[in-house]
Amino acid sequence: MSAPNAYFTLTEPHQFQYYQPQRMVLGKTMEQQLRFAICYWHSFVWPGLDPFGGETFMRPWHAAGGDPMEQAHHKADVAFELFRLAGAPFFTFHDRDIAPEGQTLRESNLNVRRIGEVFARKMADSGIKLLWGTANLFSNRRYMSGAATNPDPEVFAYAAGQVKNVLELTHELKGENYVLWGGREGYETLLNTHVGRELDQLGRFLNLVVEHKHKIGFKGALLIEPKPAEPTKHQYDYDVATVYGFLKRYGLEKEVQVNIEQNHALLAGHTFEHEIEMAHALGIFGSIDMNRGDEMLGWDTDQFPNNLQQVALALYHIIRGGGFTSGGLNFDAKLRRQSIDPDDLVLAHAEAMDLCARALLIAEKMIADDQLSAHVRARYQGWDGELGREILAGRVSLDQLAATVEQQGLDPQPRSGRQERLEALVTRYL
Repeated sequence: MSAPNAYFTLTEPHQFQYYQPQRMVLGKTMEQQLRFAICYWHSFVWPGLDPFGGETFMRPWHAAGGDPMEQAHHKADVAFELFRLAGAPFFTFHDRDIAPEGQTLRESNLNVRRIGEVFARKMADSGIKLLWGTANLFSNRRYMSGAATNPDPEVFAYAAGQVKNVLELTHELKGENYVLWGGREGYETLLNTHVGRELDQLGRFLNLVVEHKHKIGFKGALLIEPKPAEPTKHQYDYDVATVYGFLKRYGLEKEVQVNIEQNHALLAGHTFEHEIEMAHALGIFGSIDMNRGDEMLGWDTDQFPNNLQQVALALYHIIRGGGFTSGGLNFDAKLRRQSIDPDDLVLAHAEAMDLCARALLIAEKMIADDQLSAHVRARYQGWDGELGREILAGRVSLDQLAATVEQQGLDPQPRSGRQERLEALVTRYL
């Protein structure tokens, strides 16, 4: 097995231009505000293939014929070396990322537990923490028709066994969240789908997870990651608003939050900041997958973030909403398949971290200057007056409102929203 640092030519942590972990920004250190995490799947599992060509990265742990558990140990060594070189304080994983699947659920879960023991030692030695864990309930052929929403209850039971194992491991590793991404929880055609039944199944599954969370004493947040489509034609966790409606129906709105991804927001026809603000408005904001999509392509490209204005606005809305508690910025991003040097993996993450730190400083200016917030406050100030308060408190009827307009001779006139002026203001902060 290779030495942990033999894979990269870099030997020292990356030197940042903007990211200073202990620098104070808006009452917290940069590290506390941003809570960076590196994901296991794109970084160490994806081999660089696409629908028209095979792997390009040629990672040593991808080699055919190797012992799967030995390769999993090698992968863990390299992963923690990447975390160190990039300077990320957290990481995230799926069970199928970190350990090979066995012949039975028991064997698969034991493989995950064995690598979990490796993680525990490396985390203790390095101080690197787990932002969240999750179970892969979408890659295996058994999940082609969904996991919780599968027409076969035995598949539902198998998925429950996977989630139980990873939730417990996440708890033991002191993970700060647990994520459920419904990668196959949807449908391809209504001709063979009973939507009401599948929604009930998914609601029952999530309630089981909540019950087990409390049973084992896990204090972290449970998160759902919205996405409208891909891999299914229609997924039930379409966007933040859809997830909230689902949670409300099944009595889960106080138990489950959302993990929002920029690329998924685009696919749903939204902006990143729309989904963040909506989650805050509905009280279910949890965490962020920080990547970007190509706005000229209609699929999930998972590219590293490089749009400074977009990231600054996202952080502006996150911090104005109260900032992260247990969540953070997870780089659910992958190299392009032509970026084949191992050091590309370090530099892509480090430069993305630096961009987010720069965006945080811009968000700080926006908040300190207060012009954006002041405009919004002024625009809605009428609702803080007597009439607005009476309406929202439910103390006036439709008849009374009509009478008020007639008696007072009200003739309200529109006022400019000043959109172009505000958009220009944002660019000045850059």
